[in-house]
Amino acid sequence: QVQLVESGGGLVQAGASLSVSCAASGRSFSNYAMGWFRQAPGKEREFVAGISRSGGITYYANSVKGRFTISRDNAKNTVYLQMNSLKPEDTAVYYCAARISGQVYSTSAYDYWGQGTQVTVSS
Repeated sequence: QVQLVESGGGLVQAGASLSVSCAASGRSFSNYAMGWFRQAPGKEREFVAGISRSGGITYYANSVKGRFTISRDNAKNTVYLQMNSLKPEDTAVYYCAARISGQVYSTSAYDYWGQGTQVTVSS
């Protein structure tokens, strides 16, 4: 069992930066590949970024590539999402998730989810 708790969301203006974090507890964090997803009102949850167990491989949705950076610190059991040049369309609840295997982009591949943190970008 893995418990995930996101933090760091908030309200920012377009063009600003924000970092969100996800702290994990429970079974060995380094056994899990991690991902960030987001869900805007009335829309399906969508993949944002993913990172391998060691942190050596990262994946990004086209909509955030070049603006967002995912990273992890296995010693601190934490995964981060640094978001730069934020746009109003980035407004959503951001979720972190952990998976053992499966497709990095697919919500169904993830075994554990956090409760989410709200990110709001004003124009």
